[in-house]
Amino acid sequence: MSNWNPGGQPPYDPNSGQPYPPTPGPYPPQVPHPYTPQPYPPHPQPPYPLPQPAPGPLARLWQRFGPIHTARRVFKPSRPGIVEDPVVVQMQKVRTVVGLAAMVWMSVTYKIADSIGDAVDKRADQSWISVLMLSVTFPVAVGILLALVPDTARRELLRRAAKPFGAIVALIGAVFVFPVVVLTGFVEGRFATNPVMTAVTVIVCLVIFVWVVPFIVWGVGLALVHVFRTADIHETMPPLLAMTLVWELALVDLFTGAYAGVPTPVRILLMLGAPVSVTVVGLVELSRLRSRHGLVVRDLLMREQTPGPAPSA
Repeated sequence: MSNWNPGGQPPYDPNSGQPYPPTPGPYPPQVPHPYTPQPYPPHPQPPYPLPQPAPGPLARLWQRFGPIHTARRVFKPSRPGIVEDPVVVQMQKVRTVVGLAAMVWMSVTYKIADSIGDAVDKRADQSWISVLMLSVTFPVAVGILLALVPDTARRELLRRAAKPFGAIVALIGAVFVFPVVVLTGFVEGRFATNPVMTAVTVIVCLVIFVWVVPFIVWGVGLALVHVFRTADIHETMPPLLAMTLVWELALVDLFTGAYAGVPTPVRILLMLGAPVSVTVVGLVELSRLRSRHGLVVRDLLMREQTPGPAPSA
């Protein structure tokens, strides 16, 4: 035995014809592990949308000049760099839905309206009154600003106020179409004296009911939500005008005896619900504009901010 032959085996003779003896190793022989192949789940394929056919010329014309798309262009603010807070927008939507639902429920419950349809009609009439009052309040607010801003900023203020004024004129002009066609007898076919004028009368009536009516309905909603796009003047102006408008409407309800015959607590709730909720939303909007975006009410005056004194060392 030696260190080179620890097992004491005789030396291997290559001429003996015997196979080379196996060398003992330190590990036992490995037994292959039985492997059962597992089926792989199918690889999810991304859904590929089917190609949509290109819209025709009439569809493209409707998409560009349709009543809803036109109302968005007319009544939504579009000043470059305008700040929009999604939290405040969501609060306004929730307030609008809750206010409408509460108004309809209380109107039907306390017999202010005979049915839900009557309650919705009264709410629509109130929305139109709000539009008219806002059309009067906005020029007064612009006049006050013109008296307060520096002379160098008046041209810029008038330039920014042009689109809100245009939105007011567009909505009132669209509504004015109905008394014109009714008083002139156009809808009744007064001018349909020959085939050509008959076709013109039919086309005009179709345009009124297919284009003008949706434009007015959508425009009233957008005009109230965006306060006639007064954010084109400054972001703090819509909440200020909205708070002013709802308190004006509350005074009108107070002096006209609105909600007569309703219990006093419910009447107070109906008269103060909208002003209080709109005021809360407006104050939250002003607070977020100040804390998140650095926009304050005094910026409406368009005065240049003079730097303060340098801090002493």
